[in-house]
Amino acid sequence: MTAPLDIEGPAAPPRSNGELVFAEPWESRAFGMAVSLHEAGTFTWPEFRAALIARIAAWEAGAAPGEPYNYYRLWLAALEDVLAGLCAVSTDEVTARTQTLTQRPQDHDHRDHPDPPH
Repeated sequence: MTAPLDIEGPAAPPRSNGELVFAEPWESRAFGMAVSLHEAGTFTWPEFRAALIARIAAWEAGAAPGEPYNYYRLWLAALEDVLAGLCAVSTDEVTARTQTLTQRPQDHDHRDHPDPPH
């Protein structure tokens, strides 16, 4: 089972020359987490897609002037909505985990790893 990613429309992920575009490592992890959970049968893709479209519409309706659009922040919020709706995770757990992750150093993924062989 694979996620049927929309090529066009409001839920379509950012692409360049047909390839997915991630500005930061957390974006690709959030993307992969949603796809993996879908493929594991945690939720259907239409459920996730509807949550993502709702988040995008809410952002469009309430964005402050000059507020930058960040697709993957909305993607992650939609994933949180779906998981909280399924009672797979509570909103308090999401908040606590988010706070923990935001306190980690920016380069935490790249420290203490040996250099690759040349």
